[in-house]
Amino acid sequence: QVQLVESGGGLVQAGGSLRLSCAGSGRTFSNVHMAWFRQAPGKERGFAAAISRGGGRTYYADSVKGRFTISRDNAKNTVNLQMNILKPEDTAVYYCAATTRGAIGVKFDEYDYWGQGAQVTVSS
Repeated sequence: QVQLVESGGGLVQAGGSLRLSCAGSGRTFSNVHMAWFRQAPGKERGFAAAISRGGGRTYYADSVKGRFTISRDNAKNTVNLQMNILKPEDTAVYYCAATTRGAIGVKFDEYDYWGQGAQVTVSS
């Protein structure tokens, strides 16, 4: 089992920045790939970014590439999402997720554990 708790959401103006954090506990954190997904009202949960167990590989959705950075600290059991140059279309609930699978996935059903979500609202 892995328990995940997000923090750091909030309201920001377009062009601003926010940093989301996800604290993990339970199963050895360094054994799981981590990702951030997001879900806007009326839309499906979609992939935003992912990072490998050791942090050496990162993946991004085209919509956030160049603006968002995912990182992790296995010593502290945390994964972060630095979001810059935010746009109104980035408004969503952001979820931290973990997978025990061997490969990093970009689909929500490839992830085993989820946090409760953090609201990010970007005003125009």
